[in-house]
Amino acid sequence: MTTAPPLAPRAGIGLKSEHFAEIAARRPDLGFFEIHTENAMGKGGPYHAWLAEIRQDHPLSLHGVGMSLGGAEPPDPGHLARTRALVERYQPALVSEHVALCGHGATYLNDLLPLPYTEESLRRLIAHIQRMQEALGRPILIENPSTYLRFAESTLDEPDFLVAAAEAAGCGLLIDVNNVAVSATNHGFDASAWLDRIPPHLVGEIHLAGHSRKVIDGTVIAIDDHGSPVADPTWALFQHALDRFGPRPTLIEWDANLPPLDTLLAEAALAERHLAALAPDAERIAS
Repeated sequence: MTTAPPLAPRAGIGLKSEHFAEIAARRPDLGFFEIHTENAMGKGGPYHAWLAEIRQDHPLSLHGVGMSLGGAEPPDPGHLARTRALVERYQPALVSEHVALCGHGATYLNDLLPLPYTEESLRRLIAHIQRMQEALGRPILIENPSTYLRFAESTLDEPDFLVAAAEAAGCGLLIDVNNVAVSATNHGFDASAWLDRIPPHLVGEIHLAGHSRKVIDGTVIAIDDHGSPVADPTWALFQHALDRFGPRPTLIEWDANLPPLDTLLAEAALAERHLAALAPDAERIAS
């Protein structure tokens, strides 16, 4: 497999069409931009014209939301082929996907649904990751989901499940710190202890985002909506992740209630300050 040049441990933001012209004009000092793979599967048009221009100055990360690696069936060959075409066209520094299922058979659900953490699910996930990596000719990263319910049939803890999948498939992990915070709130576990169970050498990227909270029948539920600034407790958890893993490329996700570009750049600058504080240890890999 080929491997793209690694990203520097800097902050990036999601690339949104609303900001294309301003980004092209201002050329902000960012580590990278991320695009959702499925948004770029058309072959031409203004989207690709802007993307090609912005790609001249910044590395890209492809983040898929529809491969359904956790589904019952292998990844769709057409979806794999379109993803490979994007990888060949833009040579992204990172390619990632969710540990989730997105449909069944010919039915696509347009959602990232959780899967039970069982030995059967693990074997299927490993096989699907390997299929995707073989199709792309490169390793990928898999992202931990945000969850709201647990499956009664689960027999493996989430960190053990993710680590086992990554080690067996030869991929890396994209640790979404906000997703850890959301799931910890909803299930009542220690988010820092969750992070401590992830081997640093597997972590290739970190995601940060905002989430909302609602009280339902007296219970606080965290909702991963990517529609607000990163919360202070999530920043604190991010610092714990950096202390554990060392500096990693870090993305600010903001997909709903999209703010002005300057708001996203301010969030990225805050992440950069956290990363820069560990700059002397940038090559550190914790044991």
